[in-house]
Amino acid sequence: MASGSQYTLEGVDYLSLYGNEPGAIEQVFAIYANVIELDDTGKVLNAKPAEKRATDYMRSYCDPSFKVTPPFEDWEVALHEPPSLKDQE
Repeated sequence: MASGSQYTLEGVDYLSLYGNEPGAIEQVFAIYANVIELDDTGKVLNAKPAEKRATDYMRSYCDPSFKVTPPFEDWEVALHEPPSLKDQE
């Protein structure tokens, strides 16, 4: 996304958000992290659906006429606290 070449956002001017609206970028990455699924070995099971949900948010942020379908569920857009700076022992 940071290169401006995200094919699902073609025609959307989202690069200007970097550095100017960090909350929007944070939300995109939160959605991706919340939606992505991994198996027990760490293999990604749903890369494209997770990418689509995240980029749909970005598109709707930049273009209020774009409607995300289906609408986001609360768990998809949830923001979580950062991890502790110290590892748990």
